[in-house]
Formats: sequence, C-alpha cells, structure tokens
Amino acid sequence: MHQFDICVRSFRQIQDFVALAMVQPFEVLVGNEQKQVNGKSFIGMFTLDYTRPLQVHVNCSEEQFGHFCKAANELLA
Repeated sequence: MHQFDICVRSFRQIQDFVALAMVQPFEVLVGNEQKQVNGKSFIGMFTLDYTRPLQVHVNCSEEQFGHFCKAANELLA
C-alpha cells in the first residue's frame, strides 16, 4: 500500500483528480483518519473535508505509483 497527500481547493481540482483516479487500474482511496471514500467517485469525493490535506491510499506497483504521483503533481501537499 502506497500513500501520498493532496490539497484540493476547487471544484475543478476535484474533477481533475477523479478523472485521473478513474483511469487507474487499481483502487484509489481518499480521506483522513475518520473517513475514506472511493477516489473514483464524484459523490464520495464531495463529502470530504478539504480544509486539511487528504491522504490518498493506493495498492499498486512502484512503477504505477510513480506514474500516478507524477500525474497528480499539482495537487500534492
């Protein structure tokens, strides 16, 4: 399991992240200590608290993780 943090500040960033997560061949979970949602779900993503950085958890290879982090670079906390 790999993890990185993101900061989301706009509706557009949520859309961009979900679009990126949807094309990944692995599960993407986003949240904090209290709540995690499917990162491929617009509805789930809109239920999160964006006042603090969010943790992204993925179960994938090192290579896939590197590509995903690079693609999500603008959101990295």
